[in-house]
Amino acid sequence: MPLLVAPALPAGSFGGRKQPHLPVRPGLALRPWRTDDAPAVRAAFDCPAIQRWHVRRLDSDDEARAWTAQWAARWHAETDASWAIVDADDGPVGQVGLRGVLLTEATADVSYWVVPAARGRGIATRALETLSRWCFTRVGLHRLALEHSTSNAPSCRVAARAGFPVEGVRRESVRHADGWHDMHLHARLA
Repeated sequence: MPLLVAPALPAGSFGGRKQPHLPVRPGLALRPWRTDDAPAVRAAFDCPAIQRWHVRRLDSDDEARAWTAQWAARWHAETDASWAIVDADDGPVGQVGLRGVLLTEATADVSYWVVPAARGRGIATRALETLSRWCFTRVGLHRLALEHSTSNAPSCRVAARAGFPVEGVRRESVRHADGWHDMHLHARLA
């Protein structure tokens, strides 16, 4: 007689709830994006490093407002989510988010960036740790993955410090402005 295995239950839902504010440490938190964040977002995307690694540029205030506004619909669709990493003054100093959320598979990819003035202080690492903890304990995800160019050593350090070991290299899998890049694949399990 064949062994019957119960189907795995999907991870929890988040789209029906309000996107949470997540404390990171005193003076640092994650909060949903607001349309009044558009000037800070546009300034961030003017940074050559953010442009290089995220292959994105926002050329107008309207594009920046559209970028911030898109996240509410993605949250409710349960496909993606993004938080502003904010300082004590509630001003955005970075972004951390989920891409390609698959609740039936209990997986998602993560992304992050930090503006130049906020780099080197562990902000991206702490934000990624906070988001990971929320995903595993509140949403029920099992696996979070991230990838970055093998040429992006700072991103590799953030991933490792946040508990995402390197699993391998995806050869020439992402095209940046300067050509095809090999990508480190990192992942963290619940």
